[in-house]
Amino acid sequence: MAHIIIVGNEKGGAGKSTVSMHVATALARMGKHVGVLDLDLRQKTVARYLENRVKFLKDAGLELPTPEYLALPDVDPATLASGENANDRRLAMAVAELEQRSDFIVIDCPGSHTRLAQVAHTLADTLITPMNDSFVDFDLLAHVDTDGEKILGPSVYSEMVWNARQMRAQAGLPPIDWVVLRNRLGAQQMVNKLKLEKAIVKLAKRIGFRVSPGFSERVIFRELFPRGLTLLDLRDTGVKQLNISNVAARQELRELIKTLELPGIEINF
Repeated sequence: MAHIIIVGNEKGGAGKSTVSMHVATALARMGKHVGVLDLDLRQKTVARYLENRVKFLKDAGLELPTPEYLALPDVDPATLASGENANDRRLAMAVAELEQRSDFIVIDCPGSHTRLAQVAHTLADTLITPMNDSFVDFDLLAHVDTDGEKILGPSVYSEMVWNARQMRAQAGLPPIDWVVLRNRLGAQQMVNKLKLEKAIVKLAKRIGFRVSPGFSERVIFRELFPRGLTLLDLRDTGVKQLNISNVAARQELRELIKTLELPGIEINF
């Protein structure tokens, strides 16, 4: 069966789509067949990212490893059982189709609480939760006291992940490997940043996730989207020498893939 990677966080602007695209493309470039689903049915950022990639590669006459995007299929309401949710069926059908030919399925969730996202979390073999390096984003994981030192208890997103873990356990499935990604890290060692780091380490031990550094804030990520490219594609598109920022960003991606500890993966970039 395909290894399912969910990229989820109930807060928008955390970099989920960038992480989804780079992880999926990195795996494709390592010779794996990767299926991609986009559960943000309104914005469809990852879907648009991959559409841009296909168009750019065709126009440029290039062939680069590319994940397979599959839109959620339509469902005839008449075929639904009593009380069955149409989107549940659509997600199940899409996953079943991709599993037939995929080593990995990357599912990008919307930046809000939806039933689709909730159900998708129960499918996760690996869960990646990108978060901006701030207590605003941390508040979705846990509540802290006014000085940011003491954790008062888990918050809404952590509770959803806990429920997903319980459902997987009841179904006899392996536990979710949860990785929280500290994304858009700034270079400055501010007091607030150090407090947040301590809080994340405490919470990781308390509710059971691993912590990984993510991507620093870089202009390159915004520049790549219109062409559907990732950091790993630059040299293949005519960039002969990467600048220091691009080299550092590639290393961040390498460290992320290494931290995920995905089955059968040997990093070759």
